[in-house]
Formats: sequence, structure tokens, C-alpha cells
Amino acid sequence: LFVCFLPRLIFGTLYPAYYSYKAVKSKDIKEYVKWMMYWIIFALFTTAETFTDIFLCWFPFYYELKIAFVAWLLSPYTKGSSLLYRKFVHPTLSSKEKEIDDCLIQAKDRSYDALVHFGKRGLNVAATAAVMAASKGQGALSERLRSFSMQDLSTIRGDSSSTVPPSVTVRTSSKQSQPKTSRSASEGTGSSGKC
Repeated sequence: LFVCFLPRLIFGTLYPAYYSYKAVKSKDIKEYVKWMMYWIIFALFTTAETFTDIFLCWFPFYYELKIAFVAWLLSPYTKGSSLLYRKFVHPTLSSKEKEIDDCLIQAKDRSYDALVHFGKRGLNVAATAAVMAASKGQGALSERLRSFSMQDLSTIRGDSSSTVPPSVTVRTSSKQSQPKTSRSASEGTGSSGKC
């Protein structure tokens, strides 16, 4: 499978991408149009092969036929991509262009609505999780969330003079020891004879 995939990747994608770059760089309209036709056909081919791979992968020489098809599309002698584009794709897209544009506009509107809906839902889940974590007393996280909520409440009231700065306090249990820096600093201020 990898042996069949690599030539298609090189000759079907990287080679045309490089020559598309050269066409854009040289601003040669003829070359530009040729590679645009290739990319349209290649996009349709890639879409179709997503489904044909499921049903036809058992067919003998299936992957080799796909490589041969890509070579036929690329060949300057056969001009396969130009032939397919001019005979089939362009007439079909020209006749269905209005319907396709309408479907794309509707899909864009629906996807935006769905994105807003799921975004609100995700924010609600995150807020609920944060409140649950804060209510269970999760140490520093709980204090940090409380300090942010106090700051938010003071700014909502409109008291700019009584804004409470966020403070983060870390509760330490009796089992935990103080950090070494605070212990050495307290020892340094005490008697100097202790080891």
C-alpha cells in the first residue's frame, strides 16, 4: 500500500504543486490555467477515491490503475486533466453553478449557527466544571477562581475605587513543610550558632 501511495504523493501532489508555483511566479496565464484545471480534476479524483477505496480496493491492480490515472492527468502528451475538465467538468459546473452557490450559502449559514450553538454549549460545560471544582475546594484553583469572581463582581458594580485586586493564596496542610527558602530565611534571622 505504501509503495503505491508514495508515487501518487510525489507525482500527484508534490510535482504539480511545484509547477503550479512556477506558473504563479512566472505569471504565465497558459500554464496557470493548465495547473488550475489539473487541481480541479485532482480534487474531484481525491473525493471519488475516498469512496472507491472502500468498495474497489480488492480489485486487482487497483492502486496501480490509480497511479496510471494520475500519470495520464499529468502527461503533457495526453493532457488528461485538460480533456476531462473541458469535456465534463466545465459544462457540468456551468449548468449547475447557481444551485451549487445556493447550497454553499445555506451550508455556510447552517455551519455558523451550529458553531455558535456548540460554542455556547461548550462554554456552559466549562463554566459548570469550574464552579464544581471551586465548590469542592480544590486548593489553589479554588482560591484563584474565587479571587477572579470577586474582582468581576466589583467591576460589575461599577465601583472603580473599590476594585479588589486578585490575590492568590495557597493553603498548606500540616503535613506539608514550608519551602526551603522561607525556612532558611527564618533561620538566618535567628541565632547564628545553630547548624
